[in-house]
Amino acid sequence: MPRANHSLVSGNGQPVIRRALLCMAIGGVLLSWHAASHAAAANPTAGGADASAAADANFDRSLLSGSGNNTSDISRFERGNVIMPGVYRTDIYLNDAWVGRADVRFASPSPDAPTSACITKSLYQQIGLPLQKLTPEQQAKLEDSTSCHSLGDLIQDATVNFDQPNLRLDLTVPQAWMGYHARGYVSPENWDQGVNAGLLNYNVNSYRNRSNGVTQTSSFLGLNAGVNIGGWQLRHDSTLVVQSGSAGMPTQSHWQNLDTYVRHDVPSMRAQLTVGDSYTAGDLFDSVSVRGAQLTTDDRMLPDSQRGYAPTVRGVAETNAKVTVRQNGVVLYETTVSPGPFVISDLYATGYGGDLVVSVNEADGRLRTFSVPYASVPQLLRPGVNRFSLVAGELHDANYHAHPALIEATLQHGFSNLLTGYTGLVATNSYAAVQVGTALNTRFGALALDLTDARTEIPGQSTQNGQSVRLSYSKILPDTNTQLSVATYRYSTSGYLGLRDALTLQDIARGYRYVDPTTLTTIDGVSTTNLLTPAQIAALQGTNNGNFTTYTSQLDRQRSRFDINLNQRLGQHGGSLYVTGSAIDYWNRNGTDVQFQAGYNNSFHRLSYNISVTRTRDAYSRMSNEIYASITLPLGDSVHAPSFGASFTHDSTGHTLDQASINGTLGVDNQFSYGATASHDNGQGEGSSAGNAGTVYAGYRSPFAQFNGSVGSGNGYSQSSLGVSGTIVAHPGGITFGLPAGDTVAIVEAKNAEGARVMNAAGVRIDRFGYALIPYMTPYNLNVVELDPKGLPLNVQLDATSSQVAPHAGSVVMVKFKTTYGRTAVLRLHRTDGKPMPFGADIIDEHNQNIGVVGQGGQALVRGVQDSGTLKVQWRFDETSPMSCGFSYQLTPVRKGDKSNALETIDATCTPVADTGISS
Repeated sequence: MPRANHSLVSGNGQPVIRRALLCMAIGGVLLSWHAASHAAAANPTAGGADASAAADANFDRSLLSGSGNNTSDISRFERGNVIMPGVYRTDIYLNDAWVGRADVRFASPSPDAPTSACITKSLYQQIGLPLQKLTPEQQAKLEDSTSCHSLGDLIQDATVNFDQPNLRLDLTVPQAWMGYHARGYVSPENWDQGVNAGLLNYNVNSYRNRSNGVTQTSSFLGLNAGVNIGGWQLRHDSTLVVQSGSAGMPTQSHWQNLDTYVRHDVPSMRAQLTVGDSYTAGDLFDSVSVRGAQLTTDDRMLPDSQRGYAPTVRGVAETNAKVTVRQNGVVLYETTVSPGPFVISDLYATGYGGDLVVSVNEADGRLRTFSVPYASVPQLLRPGVNRFSLVAGELHDANYHAHPALIEATLQHGFSNLLTGYTGLVATNSYAAVQVGTALNTRFGALALDLTDARTEIPGQSTQNGQSVRLSYSKILPDTNTQLSVATYRYSTSGYLGLRDALTLQDIARGYRYVDPTTLTTIDGVSTTNLLTPAQIAALQGTNNGNFTTYTSQLDRQRSRFDINLNQRLGQHGGSLYVTGSAIDYWNRNGTDVQFQAGYNNSFHRLSYNISVTRTRDAYSRMSNEIYASITLPLGDSVHAPSFGASFTHDSTGHTLDQASINGTLGVDNQFSYGATASHDNGQGEGSSAGNAGTVYAGYRSPFAQFNGSVGSGNGYSQSSLGVSGTIVAHPGGITFGLPAGDTVAIVEAKNAEGARVMNAAGVRIDRFGYALIPYMTPYNLNVVELDPKGLPLNVQLDATSSQVAPHAGSVVMVKFKTTYGRTAVLRLHRTDGKPMPFGADIIDEHNQNIGVVGQGGQALVRGVQDSGTLKVQWRFDETSPMSCGFSYQLTPVRKGDKSNALETIDATCTPVADTGISS
């Protein structure tokens, strides 16, 4: 067999340009055939045949060069989507909704017939179609794994379309065959528990400050480590703080273990089992750290359309009607229903509601409308939805010295659109509380009312008994664009203690706690001065002699509390006004603590502005008022145009701070960030320093870690900082570095595709080992992972550019993209008589894979060839036997990973294949 001649032309040469244009023309012809086959697929034949089997295309060969006389049989392109028989790993969509991924066999019922997807019993059940709707004969067919049955053979009017480049199999089935699933539903059978893996999230930050001649460095290390094995997940959180010495003091360090636990999903109960040190949920009672076991529902296991609260819409249609659901004039949902009763229970939750307007448009033109009340508070659940928690263990909270045994149980249930009920209890050996409550959805707004009864035993003191009543309300007023998201009022009797307050008093009574207001700034997350009066502070600075009355008789006992969160839109261009605040009074002291913030924001053209007024109570029980105003203005229209910001702050002590800043990003993925801030302080008010100050900072988000740093100086001080954060994952393919990650991550595997961009993760690219880390995935939901092949060398091809996965929470899922590594070349092929190879002939490699099609003039673009080898060309003229020939080739060797896209051209003569005995 003669050796092929070859030539290499640089990317700037005219021959390459002409070849590229020729390849584009060839691709255009073949693409038109492919588009024609898809158009035929969109119009399936009667009787439920596969869409891929449609044959509506017919090509005029006289339009080809030489009137098409040197043209192979192209009738196969007229039969629709040309699919080679075999098994394909593909994503399956049912009526445009993803239902899973599976290996699907494609086969031809006869040599001349196109291939079609073979439906097996397991595949039929995975799709979610009811097996009982098939006849006994059809069910028997599915049991025969040796034969191939199309979906159209089983379900009349069902169609199948296979998008081979994207490995997507679309199935269309009449609605009557469909079982009901909420929008966004992913069957637990398709949840991916991931691979065995080790994870380490790290955050390192070092801050250096020089003030008044003293230099100090403070460093922080935060670690979140984990190991996943067989669906079980071990997690450990810890921190290390190192403070450099100064003024003769040694360097101090403090290591703290935050929590350590193992967990496992229980899909049948829509719950998670957690064993170890973890925190209670805090839905009904105070959240505390417990060493023990928890079984709690996880709302993330519900489809998006069933999370949060939204009412169920019920009605009756008299014909095939269109049902439209609107809220505040916006269409939320639209569907077609059959005559008779209908139910819509998968509306997406929309904030805190607004009444739904339902329109039923009958087929004969009649229109009926009705409204469904929709207002929500956090306690409301959809009809039929349960939420529960069971906790048993030992109190292991670092805030408390005592570690008593603790049990907690809560249950919430949605009875109807109107009513949700909830109850719970929590108990230790010296504390018990029971809560019962109900939430209502009415046309006047959403209400939640609950009563908690608590009993606390305090060593050496009388038992404390008390009750607390809480009322919550929310409402949206569409006519005035008013959103009262949540307003809560709570009243407690003098003997009522919450769990955390009870634990604090018990520690004090046992002599474990000395409250020093010079070092203790918060108790249970509440400022100590919100709990202690000046007289109490003086008493607590005395000796802790165990006199409980001295410590607690003047301890602030909260009597009532009112919280509000109000947002008001002021017309289409009038901006918005917001108010958040709280008012607290006590049993044992006069006065009311009032803290609030009111603000207004709007924009004028590209200028955004905000003004707010805040009132707070400082550490010495003094009230402080503060006014804040700011503006933001983009400095240009380009993608990376920086923005200018300015702010002004003034408080009741006379302190004023003026600031101006410039911020922006750079890079294709906005991976570079920068900024500079200048400020002026008037020096009034406690702790402030008069003068000017400035700070500059920069950040870089690499594919492997996040880096940031800053330097600044002011009147008598200077500072600098440096930080780095990221994630390290050890998985079956090796070790991959990535950006700071959340609870659930994915490892993308695409061998030889270094540099390919992961579309749904900013700045993430495939590394030189063929892996990339996606730091955030939504658990139990369908996540689409896409790769952008732009920039890949021509010697690497992706078999598919998108994939989908629904991971378990906390899992490390592997998303694999099959790649083909091989050279790309332009062929100029002739037969032994000097004539070009027939148009439409197939080019086959050593593995019997089709790697190209001959275009006009005997030229072809082939991908996936090696540095040397043998190729075969197959064709058939109308009504003739198949013919073939072969040739060897030799390309100039290149280093693997070379991203040069220069094309090499091969001139070859195709000679008869010896083993066929057929002349070319």
